[in-house]
Amino acid sequence: MSIHKLKLKGKRVSWYYLFSAPGSTRENRRQIKKGGFASKGEAVDGEAARRLEITSEAEDVPGATPKTLGAVIREWLKDRGPTLSPKTATRYAELAEYLSPEVAALAVAEVTPLHLHREWKRLNECGGHHRKTKTARPLSAKTVRHIAGVVSSAYRWAILFGLAPTNPVTHSSLPQSAKRQGIALSPTQQALVIEAAGGPWCLGTFLEVCAGLGARRGEVLALRWSDIDGDYAVIGRSLCQANGVLCFKSTKTGRVRRIEVPARTLQALEAHRVQQAEYRAHFGSSYRTDLDLIFAAPDGDMLKPDSVSSSVSLLCRRLKLPKGASLHTLRHSHGSQLIADGVPIPEVSARLGHANPNVTMGIYAHVIPGQGDAAKRWERIQEGVPKEKMQ
Repeated sequence: MSIHKLKLKGKRVSWYYLFSAPGSTRENRRQIKKGGFASKGEAVDGEAARRLEITSEAEDVPGATPKTLGAVIREWLKDRGPTLSPKTATRYAELAEYLSPEVAALAVAEVTPLHLHREWKRLNECGGHHRKTKTARPLSAKTVRHIAGVVSSAYRWAILFGLAPTNPVTHSSLPQSAKRQGIALSPTQQALVIEAAGGPWCLGTFLEVCAGLGARRGEVLALRWSDIDGDYAVIGRSLCQANGVLCFKSTKTGRVRRIEVPARTLQALEAHRVQQAEYRAHFGSSYRTDLDLIFAAPDGDMLKPDSVSSSVSLLCRRLKLPKGASLHTLRHSHGSQLIADGVPIPEVSARLGHANPNVTMGIYAHVIPGQGDAAKRWERIQEGVPKEKMQ
């Protein structure tokens, strides 16, 4: 993270930004730093303005056609910025910074698949660095593939505007990443997490709703009381956190979905509404009634998604749940339990808000019932056993 807090005398604090200048290497690192900001938000804004200033200085002529790969990626990010969530735009920029200065300086129309093959290999072997020691370390195959995805998207943009003839990423050799099977909790384990949760803003109820809806973290944190329509919840936005700044954005697929809420989840919400009314009365006119959030800080303001996730991960470790269990595990458990019980894939896909049922199939293929019966079913077919008797 490029934003830092500096403790001054007494209880005063100051904020500053610190990041590596474009083109810096480990051997010749140049860092940009400025402090004296009164708040984190001011430091974030200051850093964004300075990065934009540096980007503008890097171009030969203002408004000139980008010619290098690095310039094309920056121009693509600037063009796509308004259509991306702040967190996504920040992540794309971070991934692009992993590219070596030598590759970023290549003419965009002259980059070959071999150039990129060598770069993917370098990144996979020593493209990252340890936070404390700053010594080189390998990047995971998954991260390298994400970097390649950013470069590929920039090339598709460049082809559209005639800046490059082809996309060399499509013919480069990317490292293969092993697919990890998602963790799913049993109903007993899930109940244990919910019962063990606590906190002034009802973490237990929040987890109950996450488990009952199968929605994403940001989608649940963005829910308003007006989104609860009888036995249904309307999910049409998400709470996003990027560089410490909170904002609302559309769902991951950009679609609004209306899903049925389980009875036990509705009961938990009603109990939560009563408790939240006490906070409203306590804070009076300073309570953020304009947000109408179901899950909010005691004063009705937005909760920080990353802080919520950290609390749940800590809780999972304390309860000695399977390694890797987290807030997202409740969403995965929701889908796994439904599919294992025989709920049709398209119905589960619509409930989870996946782009299409194929995404659901790819994630939850291991829990689809009946997959282990193929040999027995084939044998019964040969024996002429009627289909209705195979169950």
